[in-house]
Amino acid sequence: MKRTATALLAAVVLLAAGCSDDGGGGTGSSADVPGVTDSEVVVGTHMPMTGPAAAGYSKISPATKAYFDFVNANGGIHGRKITYKVKDDGYNPANTQTVVRELVLQDKVFAILNGLGTPTHTGVLDFLKTNRVPDLFVASGSRSWNQPDKYPGTFGFNPDYTVEGKILATYVKENHAGKKVCFLGQDDDFGRDSLAGIEKILGAVVAKESYVTSNPNVGPQMGNLKSAGCEVVMLATVPGFTALSIGTAAKIAFKPQFVVSNVGSDPTTVGKALGAAAPLLEGVVAANYLPLTTDEANPWIQLYKKVNTEYNGNAEFDNNIVYGMSVAYLFVQALQSAGKDLTRDGIIQAVQKNGFQGPGLVPLRFSATDHSGYGGQQLTKVEGGKAVFFGTPYTTDDGDGPVAPHQPQAVTPPQNGVPAA
Repeated sequence: MKRTATALLAAVVLLAAGCSDDGGGGTGSSADVPGVTDSEVVVGTHMPMTGPAAAGYSKISPATKAYFDFVNANGGIHGRKITYKVKDDGYNPANTQTVVRELVLQDKVFAILNGLGTPTHTGVLDFLKTNRVPDLFVASGSRSWNQPDKYPGTFGFNPDYTVEGKILATYVKENHAGKKVCFLGQDDDFGRDSLAGIEKILGAVVAKESYVTSNPNVGPQMGNLKSAGCEVVMLATVPGFTALSIGTAAKIAFKPQFVVSNVGSDPTTVGKALGAAAPLLEGVVAANYLPLTTDEANPWIQLYKKVNTEYNGNAEFDNNIVYGMSVAYLFVQALQSAGKDLTRDGIIQAVQKNGFQGPGLVPLRFSATDHSGYGGQQLTKVEGGKAVFFGTPYTTDDGDGPVAPHQPQAVTPPQNGVPAA
């Protein structure tokens, strides 16, 4: 395994170093592309560094930057170092519009990378389209990112919430048949898309509730679900509201089986929010599409831990860090594929060309007609305070397609660090 980790590090260094030829995918010239010089490419993002979604999510962009710093220390991509500008929007849509305008009009970024949040990012789609700014790997599973005809420069990263809802609901159907299934979700496309996927598999749930992030009280909602006799509660919640929901349920002696969206299920983040009540997470079912922090033998986890130690201040290593570095690795591959003559059209073409290989358990779906991200997930369960995988990965679509087992892809990149054409 030590040899495997060493080989992986060598491969990533090669990926970082780039190659001498153009690589294709560019149109026009880098000379007049915003955010691009011979020695630098500048990208930006909006993130909830403060506010109701900061728990856990505020660790994503530092992890992404740490990976870029690692790449920069090994030569950058096609001779360019990556500069990553992070602006705090507090998970407030009005703030998002302000900071994204600053990134585009003042900072002149080449692209927006991994802007986080369904309600927040929805409000900047038209602005980014008008200004022809690539909008890459949005940190949300909303189906809004997969509209190539309407938003040709926007691409997702997370499995969309309807795909996730179908996979989680299939688990419930197979393991909790005949039980009363209910739902609590965020009052936006996150919650609505999740519920749509769940009900494609299970039909109408017994009871459904919603919350808004500006009101950190889910007492009425959990009381209603208890009164409805819910035995399984499916949550489409960000981490702070996962903790609120599980903690509130315990206070009113309500003990359903919780099944939680990936975006709100990191045990380290939710456990920290629960404090002394963290053992309430035991048995919670969720899903993931990236390797788990607890898989010490996984060479991607070994790599990310090394980068975290050397470039991220040895921050507490959780699934948010795995996520942030996985986004960075994908962007590095996209830059590599776009070629030395980097343009905005070129990076969009490179992403649509796909062929990316990385840490994901299921394939990325990118093409000219599909701008969604990962196409499925594998189920997890909290055991001994840690999430562990069980079963096999599944893939599906956001329509009526089947939920089908998928053979996991290899976890190590090609020997030369560059994805196959």
